[in-house]
Amino acid sequence: MAEAMIAGIVQSGTLSPKQIIVSNRSNHNRLQELKVKYGIKPVHRDDLQYDNVDVFILAMKPKDIESVLTDLEPKVRTDQVLVSVLAGISTSYMEEHLQKPQQVIRVMPNTSSTLRESATAISPGNHTPFQQVKLVRSLMESIGETYIIDEEQMDVFTGIAGSGPAYFYNLMEHIEQVGYEQGLSKDMARNIGAQTILGAAKMMLEQEDTPTELREKVTSPNGTTAAGLDALNAHGGGEAISAAVKGAARRSKQLSEQLQQQTIVHS
Repeated sequence: MAEAMIAGIVQSGTLSPKQIIVSNRSNHNRLQELKVKYGIKPVHRDDLQYDNVDVFILAMKPKDIESVLTDLEPKVRTDQVLVSVLAGISTSYMEEHLQKPQQVIRVMPNTSSTLRESATAISPGNHTPFQQVKLVRSLMESIGETYIIDEEQMDVFTGIAGSGPAYFYNLMEHIEQVGYEQGLSKDMARNIGAQTILGAAKMMLEQEDTPTELREKVTSPNGTTAAGLDALNAHGGGEAISAAVKGAARRSKQLSEQLQQQTIVHS
């Protein structure tokens, strides 16, 4: 995810590569790879000049957040903003650990960020002014569409956007297979299905009609689409999709609670 964000920011021209400083704890070969690929500035963690940084993006493993915040707490100013892409770590947890009115923002991109087509949620903490939210949003827009949401909505966002690509891939598995069974090659069935869904998604994004209105427009009574929808609904249809989103959101909440409890106990 960190590399996808770097790639998007560089390719969009939002920042010059020389304005992006990348540091990690031990994998310095990886830093050199990013330097060669994107022109960013790699810096050893011990040599990082904290005063010269406006936005810190935290993209390590969630289990390491406690030690990172402990290290950052005496070094960052309250007018600098910490942006976390760590799943399950709330802004309130970071604020409590830092023990000062630190500006923190939680963001959640999805895997489509590698193509600059992410759906990214942004949720600011209690001490973050809107000007900083705008700044972070401009950075996240370099990898796709952004949405400012309340943090309690992060779980349902995960259920839709975070897990959503897997729902689509699962759908495409079935489309590919049935197309093959009906005489198409798997490649052709896959491409036809993907292009159809891509076109339908673009139409929905570019028009004011609701999904219900669009569905009704393309469904003639007793036609082929109506027959297909009847079969879909007979096998779960929309109820299965709703259950998938709710299940993913529920699991997101459980994992967040477990992760933060483990971190609190460890501290």
